[in-house]
Amino acid sequence: MADDGQFGMTPGRDGPTTGEEWLTPVAVTAAAASSAPVDLLGDYLPMLADAAIHGRRPESWQLDAVRELGRRAAAQGVSARTAVDLYLSAAWRLWRQLPVVVRSSDPEKVRRAAEAVLRVLDDAVGVLVDGHQSERREMIRHEEALRAEFVDDLLRGDADVAGMVQRAEPFGIDLGRPHHVALAAPRGGDGPVDRAATALERAVVDRFGDRDVLVATKDGRVVVVVPAATGSASAGTGDLGSVVLAQLDRIEGGRRWRVAAGRAFAGTYGVARSYEEAREAVALADRIGLDADVLDARQVLVHRVLGRDQAAIVDLVREVLGPLQRSRTGAPVLLETLAEYFAASDVATEAARRLHVSVRTVTYRLARVAELTGYSVSQPDQRFSLHAAVLGARLLEWPARPLPVDG
Repeated sequence: MADDGQFGMTPGRDGPTTGEEWLTPVAVTAAAASSAPVDLLGDYLPMLADAAIHGRRPESWQLDAVRELGRRAAAQGVSARTAVDLYLSAAWRLWRQLPVVVRSSDPEKVRRAAEAVLRVLDDAVGVLVDGHQSERREMIRHEEALRAEFVDDLLRGDADVAGMVQRAEPFGIDLGRPHHVALAAPRGGDGPVDRAATALERAVVDRFGDRDVLVATKDGRVVVVVPAATGSASAGTGDLGSVVLAQLDRIEGGRRWRVAAGRAFAGTYGVARSYEEAREAVALADRIGLDADVLDARQVLVHRVLGRDQAAIVDLVREVLGPLQRSRTGAPVLLETLAEYFAASDVATEAARRLHVSVRTVTYRLARVAELTGYSVSQPDQRFSLHAAVLGARLLEWPARPLPVDG
């Protein structure tokens, strides 16, 4: 048998040929066996044949082309494993038809051909996977950017209603349904919110299902969006916060979190409205010193009402609590006594325990408040004014900060 070149000639049906037509059935058969597009092979088979027949290594531009094929495979949704399987399948099918294998009786020639093919195979698969991984990284970064942008617009309440509805579909969010938003903030500064969000997402999906559920991070906090229908069946607004906190305690043992849950609202602005309620609840809790780990937006509605009319609340604090400044002990002591008394449901014994004073001291201070202000906690209408004024003082941080002059 006469060999062409270093290793042999390209095989034909009736004898040697000089074209690459014989590679086509190899490519088609390998693609069918691997369930991959045949065009992902590109010029890979001619590279293998050239290596086996002439002993040539591929040029850098040829490997660059294979790298681009790897990127194309990732963009088409073909896994790296499938792409590699395609290249391996094509290689051994080509090897069975090489003349140096089929017809040569020279073991050394076969060995050299095998080494050449394996070198090309190794180079090609390496750059193929590299291209695939590179494209996947870019796709993930792009998806993360789209997700972050969508979350920002969703929580802000983007004005493009039709666009938001369309953008929500890939994330499984039906904006026609009412949704709750829970906001989890780490106590005492920054926390591992990204890690917590990843673990919390698995727990939330297990608890509420994977439809209409979204877990993300924003401004150093974890945001959880769940549909109201699911919440009402197994967890109300307040219960949603408890569920999230319980999962965070299990995930982040030893770290304290504060979770605020907004009420459920429908429509494209429903999520933004619920998120705003949760965000305001966290801010108000920090301002007025609430120590609760779980906050229900309904629990701080009165604070929101007071905070939205600053002129009125300044006037209320000045007129009702201003006279406390004439006290020998100062306004802060009497103000703290009032706050703990209201927090203890008007039980002087419990208020005394919280203040670490005697019951007699509490009753004396309450009497002193009535003497200075003319408002008594024993009178329902006067008690309401006192309680509202105490809440307003916390919002305004009075008396630590002076009341606004133009209030």
